[in-house]
Amino acid sequence: MRSRRAIIQSGMAAGATLAVPGLLLAAASPDAIKGAAGFIKAIAARAIDILQANSDKIEAREAQFRDLLSNGFDMPFIARFVLGKHWRKATPQQRADYQALFTEFILQSYSRRMGGYSGESFSVAGARAAGKKDVLVRTKIVRPGGPPIKADWRVRPKDGQYRIIDIMVEGVSMAVTQRSEFNAVVRRGGMQGLLQALRARTEKFGVAS
Repeated sequence: MRSRRAIIQSGMAAGATLAVPGLLLAAASPDAIKGAAGFIKAIAARAIDILQANSDKIEAREAQFRDLLSNGFDMPFIARFVLGKHWRKATPQQRADYQALFTEFILQSYSRRMGGYSGESFSVAGARAAGKKDVLVRTKIVRPGGPPIKADWRVRPKDGQYRIIDIMVEGVSMAVTQRSEFNAVVRRGGMQGLLQALRARTEKFGVAS
């Protein structure tokens, strides 16, 4: 079914801020921009270290990626953004179930995908302020046997820490894509339909304790 295929698509959160001509907005400070770029470089360096540990079993690499992603992404914010207007209509129990299932869904999807890669190189091409709070860090991922991937990481500084809230691959926001797909699932099957589909996906691979 399309609804099941839709939620199996990977995606991340937080929409792009639109530029309004003539409107002056406060922006991320130079220190925040520098810090966000360093944050992405550190995550990339750790990811490359994991990928190059060829002696490790793929399950061990996936577990290390889960930890890296869990600490690097603002999962509660991402989950709420992706659900959009349906968050306000959900019951407290539905929200709690959704947050847990969404987080597990994302961690499973990305840790398995990244755990199977090898030989990639990663470089930061630059960083700039994006709206009032965020920093957009531009990167390039070079893969053996495939074309390079241009990815922009939307990072939100908060209380001296940094968290990723969106990834844009070749200009396409994963957050916006995932939000559109989840919205379609909820329109067809309601909030319970989305929870059921997410639960089926996470249980297929086993929900981590």
